[in-house]
Amino acid sequence: MKISFTSPCPESTIVALGLRDWPIWGCDISTFPWTYDQRETCLLLEGDVTVTPDGGEPVRFGAGDLVVFPRGLSCTWEVHQPVRKHYQFG
Repeated sequence: MKISFTSPCPESTIVALGLRDWPIWGCDISTFPWTYDQRETCLLLEGDVTVTPDGGEPVRFGAGDLVVFPRGLSCTWEVHQPVRKHYQFG
């Protein structure tokens, strides 16, 4: 399973998807495992993160990036700088 991202996310996409109306999630510097039981799309507002899919290559992204995590992805998050992101499942 592959993580896809757009760096940086164009303002036109932010407006078209209504990203600024999505909920916000935050996380301090940490490392933790995560499994996505549904697809997640998120826009990072702040932070610097490396996400490594189990058995895959690490993907690093940060503020301004639009990221899509596929349903069923198991990975490890390494938060280098505190994160705030808009997110939506499905």
